[in-house]
Amino acid sequence: MFKRKPARSAVWGRSILIACVLILCAGPARAGAQKLSPDLKNRNHSDRVDIIVQFNQTPTATHHHKVLHAGGTLRHQLKYLRAGAYERVPASVLAELSADPSVVHVSVDHKVHMSGTTPGATLDYHNETMNTSAGWANGLNGAGVGVAVLDSGFAPVDDITASNVIYSQDFVGDNGGSAVDLFGHGTHVAGIIAGSGTDSTGPLDSYTFQGIAPGANLINLRVLDSNGDGQDSDVIAAIQTAVQLQSTYNIRVISLSVGRGVFESYTADPLCQAVEQAWQAGIVVVVSAGNNGRDASTGTGLYGSITAPGNDPYVITVGAMNTLGTSDRTDDIPTTYTSRGPTLIDQIVKPDIVAPGNLIVSLYEPGDTLATEFPGNIAPDYLYQTNGSSAPSSSYFVLSGTSMAAPMVSGTAALILQQNPAMTPDQVKARLMLTAFKNLVPYSSITDSTSGITYNLEADIFTVGSGYLDVQAALANTDLAPPNVGSAMSPYAQINSDGSVVMVLGSQYVQPTGLVWGTGMVWGTGLVWGTGLVLGEDTAGDSLVFAPQNLAADGLVWGTSEDVADGLVWGTGLVWGTSSSAAESAAQGDQPRKTSSKKTSSKR
Repeated sequence: MFKRKPARSAVWGRSILIACVLILCAGPARAGAQKLSPDLKNRNHSDRVDIIVQFNQTPTATHHHKVLHAGGTLRHQLKYLRAGAYERVPASVLAELSADPSVVHVSVDHKVHMSGTTPGATLDYHNETMNTSAGWANGLNGAGVGVAVLDSGFAPVDDITASNVIYSQDFVGDNGGSAVDLFGHGTHVAGIIAGSGTDSTGPLDSYTFQGIAPGANLINLRVLDSNGDGQDSDVIAAIQTAVQLQSTYNIRVISLSVGRGVFESYTADPLCQAVEQAWQAGIVVVVSAGNNGRDASTGTGLYGSITAPGNDPYVITVGAMNTLGTSDRTDDIPTTYTSRGPTLIDQIVKPDIVAPGNLIVSLYEPGDTLATEFPGNIAPDYLYQTNGSSAPSSSYFVLSGTSMAAPMVSGTAALILQQNPAMTPDQVKARLMLTAFKNLVPYSSITDSTSGITYNLEADIFTVGSGYLDVQAALANTDLAPPNVGSAMSPYAQINSDGSVVMVLGSQYVQPTGLVWGTGMVWGTGLVWGTGLVLGEDTAGDSLVFAPQNLAADGLVWGTSEDVADGLVWGTGLVWGTSSSAAESAAQGDQPRKTSSKKTSSKR
């Protein structure tokens, strides 16, 4: 059931302000001098752990021996990070290893997971809500642009042909070196980016499931196994390969629909450092925000839940929207499961943008893990054929999650770069955020049909970022931030002494005169973020101030209970602690609004 909440006089409720204050009261955490990541400390000496060791130079055999002599094995050489990934290293040697002067940092080689969830079947209308057809009408299809998809591989399906997939490599090692998708997630993601729609093209009035950039070249880098799992080092090795092959295959975009918890500052996290290296090499990196937006124990949304490497300020981090089963984007709302910012430890303002990610129909191969475990997600024929048959499709499957939203942005980036190949990653990010649709439904609620839990939603800056992806507006816009004047790094949030929460641009970001995130007439902050999400500016002119008014306590998201505010939601283990919940949510997709439900349209 879907219903609108009553409108309020200000955008930020007192509950949101309290939440921001509680997130930020400890101040932004910064990487310290410790070489061991926080989650490696106090390990039982009898434990064995997979680690990534960063050295002060590209590691040689001598450097590797420092780890291998203890009984570990080398998993990947990560030369761009000047690092190595090692398996089953005794925890008893970690202190000695970190004391070595050639060692810069030691991190856990964390498990990463796909960021998709799994529910029912309906048309998702994502291309309609994003105005994708405007690009196709102008002859844009991503032709010549290489998009590296780091996922569970691709299956040999009709809608992804050999001419589309120009390179494949496996980094997991569980399938005899083959990069064929055994799980089903990567094929679905690839279809959203560049599926041809061949198997759904049919009689007049049938629906075609065509990818956003069907002419793009796909680079298949398999980093997830048949269960949808991998490790940091697998992803890092694949990122290195994408950078190495950049000029060979004109790789301009990396699509990364995987994630895991945040355990240390992005400045030290090797996974974050790897995506930054790709960004600096001139590759647009698009990352899913994560699916931790539900808190099943309290029925409230969960802030501070962005997963890594979506917590890195360089990359484009994408949250998920629910189209409610209509082609009209003005009624669309955030999904209940989409992860929200600010990020743990560094308090980066994320996500950067949102895109459709609920009940998305795309490709699959019969017999893969997801299709076997969730046969009810196989799309019925009637979704794209006029024969009315409810027989299960052999080509199309339904998934939900920020995993599905991220490739929407990846495909759009390919269209933008086909139109203007000279654009830098920062210019692409700025263009997407500037032109995002900002007239979103500010407050809404949705009741899960299975659990009966009602989730209250706000289209605030930590949920929707700069707004809703608009392909037509992004391609129609011709403004370009000047290159080499700064970066489009996402800002961070902090709290002032007067209790106001501000979005700080900082010296490492483009300054107010730099015309990207500043107050310049081209890339003014009101244009990028929208006046409905952020109110006012401080006297310094380099921060944006959230409304500090004493707003009514209506309990829309957090309620006014101290137990909720300080314990279950903002406990020290979550927000300013050193760990977070698992990267993968158990949340099912949000069902579209039932025809009997009442809806009131709302515009800012």
